[in-house]
Amino acid sequence: MSVRRLAPDPVQPKSFAFTKENAAWAKTVISKFPPGRQASAVIALLWRAQEQHDYWLPKAAIETVGEMLEMPTIRVLEIATFYSMFNLAPVGQHFVQVCGTTPCRLRGAEKIIGICRKEIGEERHVSDDGAFAWLEVECLGACCNAPMVQINNDFYEDLDEENFTRLLSDLRAGKPVRKGSQTGRSASEPARDRKSLQDGALYDGSAIGGWTKAFADRVKRAEAARKAAAEAAAPPPTAAPSPAAEAKPARASRKPANGSAK
Repeated sequence: MSVRRLAPDPVQPKSFAFTKENAAWAKTVISKFPPGRQASAVIALLWRAQEQHDYWLPKAAIETVGEMLEMPTIRVLEIATFYSMFNLAPVGQHFVQVCGTTPCRLRGAEKIIGICRKEIGEERHVSDDGAFAWLEVECLGACCNAPMVQINNDFYEDLDEENFTRLLSDLRAGKPVRKGSQTGRSASEPARDRKSLQDGALYDGSAIGGWTKAFADRVKRAEAARKAAAEAAAPPPTAAPSPAAEAKPARASRKPANGSAK
């Protein structure tokens, strides 16, 4: 695991305090745990602090959460630096996490990464206008709608070069954008308007019957091929002896007792 460190001092705010609404929410979360167990709320509070502070977690926020939960700062820091969901440096207004695992790669994630480099810059770099930063991450769990990205807390799926470029442009301009699929399909329904569950072959047995017949035919062909191979490899049979060779030789004729020939 890579070492994760806090952002340098020049970008660290001098203080942090939850808003009135977030402070009330934090108090409610803490009250859910019995006395002496308030530390169990640490991840929830860190996450809310990150959301409040431009989607990254400053040192002052980590110290504030520690004070609220009566935890040593180092304990809170251990958690903040361990979990990659906590951003320890500025990530711009819109933090783009690009899924780079196999399903998304097979569906065009390389092109999405190329657009990020072109429109934003290198990984972990905040764009000059402060609008974006991006990072390649592991599977985000939307493989059926690959390729996809997570921007802040939302998924954007079914991406291609055109709609992803438009998405970044709209976000930069502050325009409303569509979350989820960028092609309009609902959730993970089949692409190209396929109606798999309306196919009668799924219920009338014909699909299963066709599959079992094809499997049986395949087994027969395999058996015939094995039999032919075995026959070709067997030694030729030995020729059987002829009936004449197997016949007993005839007995020599006996001479007359007196030795004369007749």
